[in-house]
Amino acid sequence: MSRRVLVARLDNIGDVLLAGPAVRAVAARADSVCMLAGPRGAAGARLLPGVDEVVEWCAPWIDPEPGPVSAAEVGGLVERIRGFGPAEALVFTSYHQSPLPLALLLRLAGVPRIAAISEDYPGSLLDVRHRVDGDPPEPERALSLAAAAGFPLPRGDDGRLRVAGPLPDVSTVVGERGYVVVHPGASVPARQWPTFRCSAVVRALAAAGRRVVVTGAATERELTARVAGTAGLDLGGRTDLPELAAVLAGADAVIAPNTGPAHLAAAVGTPVVSLFAPVVRAARWAPYGVPRVVLGDQRAPCADTRARVCPVPGHPCLTRVTAADVVAAVERVQEVAA
Repeated sequence: MSRRVLVARLDNIGDVLLAGPAVRAVAARADSVCMLAGPRGAAGARLLPGVDEVVEWCAPWIDPEPGPVSAAEVGGLVERIRGFGPAEALVFTSYHQSPLPLALLLRLAGVPRIAAISEDYPGSLLDVRHRVDGDPPEPERALSLAAAAGFPLPRGDDGRLRVAGPLPDVSTVVGERGYVVVHPGASVPARQWPTFRCSAVVRALAAAGRRVVVTGAATERELTARVAGTAGLDLGGRTDLPELAAVLAGADAVIAPNTGPAHLAAAVGTPVVSLFAPVVRAARWAPYGVPRVVLGDQRAPCADTRARVCPVPGHPCLTRVTAADVVAAVERVQEVAA
C-alpha cells in the first residue's frame, strides 16, 4: 500500500524552512509527500527537499490578514486533500497556534491518521497528540513531532536546514562569491532594524573594503535603494526565492532581522548576523545550524509580546545596535565559520 503523507505548515517562508528537517524525516519513510502551505510560505515549500507537491491555501486562523471564511474555499481544500489521498498527515505549528481547525478539515477529507502538537483537548481529531516541554528551537520541536508520529530523522541526516538544488547561477547579477549581504526588510515592522542603521552599516562595510549586496522583495525596492545608496549593490525586487538563495549562498555573511531570508541563509549554510527583536524568543527562532551572532536587547520591555508594531517608543531593542556593532559581529561570525 502506498504511503502518501501530507505535511502542513501554514505560515511564512521562514517557518516553512524551519520545518524542513522534519519534512525530510517524513520523506525518508514516505512514498510521496504533499505540503500544505499558506500563500506567504508556499515558495519556501517548493524549495524543501522531499516535497513532491505543494498545495497552497490561506488559513483564516493563521494568516495575519485573512479574508472572510468561505464554505466554497474550505470545501475546495477538503476535496484537494481527498484527491491526494494521504494515508496520514502531520500538522506543524508554532507553540501559540492550534492544529485543531486544520485537523477537523483533514478528518472531513478522510485522512485516517493525523499527528500534531496540541495542548488543547483534541477529541477524535488527532491520533497522535504530541506535547513538547521546554523551549526548543523550532526545527527540533518539529522533529520531535515527526519522531512521535513514526518518522525519526534518518541516520546520516544532521538535522540542519536545507534547500533543494541546484540553485540558479546568479554570477551575472551579483558577480563573484565573497560579499556581505544586508537584508533590511521584515514582514513584521517590530522586527526591523531602523533604516538609518542599515544604511550606515552598508557604508561602514564598504569603507572596510567589503563588497555589499542589499536584498529585498519587489515591495521593498524603495527601502533597498535607500539602504544601498552608492556603496552597495541594490538587488531589491530583482530575485525570486531560488535566486535569492543562490545570492545568499555566495555570501561570506548575511545581516538580517528575524525574517525568512535569515532562515534561507541558514538553509544554504551561510553565517548570519541576526538583528533579533525579542518580541519572539531567539531560543526558538534565531537562525539554526550555522554560525551566528544574535544582536539586540533580548530583555527589552517588548520581550515575548509577539507585537507586530514596536510597543516601546524609539524601538530601543534594535535602535541601540550600531553599525560598528554589526561590523564587529560580521568579523566574529566569520571567525567561527573558518
